[in-house]
Amino acid sequence: MRIRPLRDDLVEYLQERNLIKQWENKKYLFEQNPKLSGLNTELLEPGHLKLYSFRLTQKYRVIFIYAGNQEIEVVDINDHYQ
Repeated sequence: MRIRPLRDDLVEYLQERNLIKQWENKKYLFEQNPKLSGLNTELLEPGHLKLYSFRLTQKYRVIFIYAGNQEIEVVDINDHYQ
């Protein structure tokens, strides 16, 4: 599994919150094994939208879609407890 490069606004979001190191770590783990239990990868409700998430930190989640060819595209990174 491969994660497509992040959009500039998402990179900026990570930088502003000092999450770059966590991102690089979780990106590596996800690309090795998307089902790793520590990532808490899950299908979000409603399921027909086919949006998924995995845990970046206790507070932040990465929202993504499957883009085909063993790739995902990150569509958002947000505060899980907003």
